[in-house]
Amino acid sequence: MQLLNAEEMRRAIARLAMQAVELNKGTEFVLIGIRTRGVILARRLRREIERTEGVSVPLGILDIALYRDDLLESGCDAVFRGSEIDFDIEGKRVVLCDDVLYTGRTVRAALSALSSLGRAAAVQLFVLIDRGHRELPFRADGTGKSVPTSRREKVLVRFSETDGEDGVVLLKSETI
Repeated sequence: MQLLNAEEMRRAIARLAMQAVELNKGTEFVLIGIRTRGVILARRLRREIERTEGVSVPLGILDIALYRDDLLESGCDAVFRGSEIDFDIEGKRVVLCDDVLYTGRTVRAALSALSSLGRAAAVQLFVLIDRGHRELPFRADGTGKSVPTSRREKVLVRFSETDGEDGVVLLKSETI
């Protein structure tokens, strides 16, 4: 089932970019995307902010592979590629980006990884899709779309940069 088509996804990302500017009362913040799909969202937010505000906000890539709580499990497929953040986050307002918010475990790992880089003034979470089912007490500051799901369903975000097309689909349990 299609949750967002390409145009709806574009509009959701434009709204998220404006929410980030409004929440921060301007463009005095940095964008950090969680590797891999959060990076694409962060890049798109940056482009939209550049288009509307005329300002290029700093952008970094955060690798959370070493901070995952399932690292020792046999089914863990984490591959560490490293973070790419060429600015200091100390005292900065950080807009942390990811494609889907689910249990909150990715957010926990990202916060641990960020804290190893310095103490940010604030960390705000921006996601394209919030699908519920939190196991940890996190909420997004900016959400493109909230979608009630079952645990047996999967949300698949497709980006033209990696998948050749934009869109978000919900895969029912019988198709997983």
